[in-house]
Amino acid sequence: MRAKVLIVDDEISMREFLSILLEREGYAPESAENSTAALKCLSENEYELVISDVNMPGLDGIGLLEKIKAYSPDTAVMMITAFSTTEQAVEAMKHGAYNYISKPFKVDEIKLLVRNAIEKRQLIRENALLRVQAEAKNSFSGLIGKSRKMISLYEVIEKVSPTSVTVMISGESGTGKELAAKAIHFNSDRRDQPFIAVNCGAIPETLIESELFGHVKGAFTGAVSDRPGLFEQANKGTLFLDEIGEVPLLLQSKLLRVLQERELRRVGGGETRKIDVRIVTATNRDLESQVSEGTFREDLYYRLNVVEINMPPLRERPEDISILAEHFYKKHTGNISPKSGILSLEALDFLWGYQFPGNVRELENIIERGVALGAGEITLDLLPQQVLRFNRHHHGLEELEIPSDGFDLEAYLAGIEKRFLLKALDKSGGVRKKAAESLGMTFRSFRYKLSKHGMSEE
Repeated sequence: MRAKVLIVDDEISMREFLSILLEREGYAPESAENSTAALKCLSENEYELVISDVNMPGLDGIGLLEKIKAYSPDTAVMMITAFSTTEQAVEAMKHGAYNYISKPFKVDEIKLLVRNAIEKRQLIRENALLRVQAEAKNSFSGLIGKSRKMISLYEVIEKVSPTSVTVMISGESGTGKELAAKAIHFNSDRRDQPFIAVNCGAIPETLIESELFGHVKGAFTGAVSDRPGLFEQANKGTLFLDEIGEVPLLLQSKLLRVLQERELRRVGGGETRKIDVRIVTATNRDLESQVSEGTFREDLYYRLNVVEINMPPLRERPEDISILAEHFYKKHTGNISPKSGILSLEALDFLWGYQFPGNVRELENIIERGVALGAGEITLDLLPQQVLRFNRHHHGLEELEIPSDGFDLEAYLAGIEKRFLLKALDKSGGVRKKAAESLGMTFRSFRYKLSKHGMSEE
């Protein structure tokens, strides 16, 4: 499609001249005789560039520029005037003008400026799209990570989401169990229906039955009206029962019946109500042990655990720390992290060996704290004291542990190699030959490894 350009000038001869010129250059020009007409055009269309005169009756060009930048900050605006002053030019640039030129201007000059302005606008848009695509490669429906464990997790979620199978999500606190439940829901046919999450451990035992199944007026003291429970509120959608291991044993039999019969009775009521709800549960407990101890019904356990998804702890996927750090940095600042990364090499190296008892939630707290205390890069001294107290001798073989289900050794080693390359470059002041020598390799090998890790010559 041809780039749309809006020309704003109270002189009809200038509007016609620029329209003919831009039309011949392959653009799609439109014109407005004043700021009011221009704002109407901008409310109805999107333009790559606005070329506006400064001195116009009513709202002048500077005022129009302010309104355009408030309404559409990415739109490039070029100011033209026959009465140019330095103060006026400075004011225009201060308010976000792409350029400021005086009449009369050369045809070649205006053609070049228009081309550059539109190319810059399109480049910004392409970069934004590339960032979105890059983030999509490193995430899945709110879950962040590109490690082998996370890719395997995404594959399982993709397979179970379109089905109606009951899913149990296990994992330590802070690993993202609710995010996984949401990913299942929003990748299913129920995505347009309710997703309701409830923490079973946060509801008093005396109220949990009423909370889940609802109650009728007068069922108990305080029941002043009929109230649907969470099962009914989630009808046609997904009900996420977090901390399912906290459900009292007495209520477990009622929950089992609802799951088997797909119908319920509100507390104090006699009417049976049909429900169509997908159940996803989560726990950080060992439910098999609870079954053995008699605190969790075996039949309910197997009814809920048709497909089990295990959320990997962050210490088993350290290669995702950088991606997660960038995500949380953007979340808490609204900005994209620096090219070198939000974490310094020393801080990143330290966190690779840290055990993360609080998992992803703890890393978010670390980044949020670092952003509040620092000025850009989060260095080792900005990490919390409870993290710094961790025994840092994690590179010794006696400290190494291989997870029971394995881990991506190649990704782990690649991450270490990349950090050494960056460290060598930093130490050599960016001189690659010296950096290569400090690592005992040839310059050619060093360049190859930079390329392998996607590190630019710059």
